[in-house]
Amino acid sequence: MSGAVTWMLVALGLGVVVVRRRSFAVTFVTLQALLLRFLRPTGLTEPQWVTLRLAAQLDEVDAAGLAAAVADRAHFPNAATLVGELTDRGLLDGGRLTATGRHLLDDTLAVSARETAPIWNDLPVDEVAAATAVLNEVIARARRTLLTTS
Repeated sequence: MSGAVTWMLVALGLGVVVVRRRSFAVTFVTLQALLLRFLRPTGLTEPQWVTLRLAAQLDEVDAAGLAAAVADRAHFPNAATLVGELTDRGLLDGGRLTATGRHLLDDTLAVSARETAPIWNDLPVDEVAAATAVLNEVIARARRTLLTTS
């Protein structure tokens, strides 16, 4: 799951149990702006970041397998190109993170965690759990809709 999506799952625990489209959209845009701020010094685009995050989660894939996972999970039509770009930058090798890729990922996640701690600290656990459940259901329904519509 991408950093932005993970952030959204947590962020919507801010007392928003019934997710309304506007709340979701505003939350998404705001958290995306934060993500882009953290990515700026790395030179990564958001799709490249998502690809790196997936590479970190998928141990037993090659470049083609990672591209397939990115296309399936993130719905990026240029997944193979993203894998190629990250390979060219030395961040991936054979679909797996290189030491440089792992270092960049870990450093960016650490900066993100430090800078966003005031957003996430002290959120009510039960509200976070409820928001997570609602958003997981929304994701599942949206994925089913993507499979059945053209």
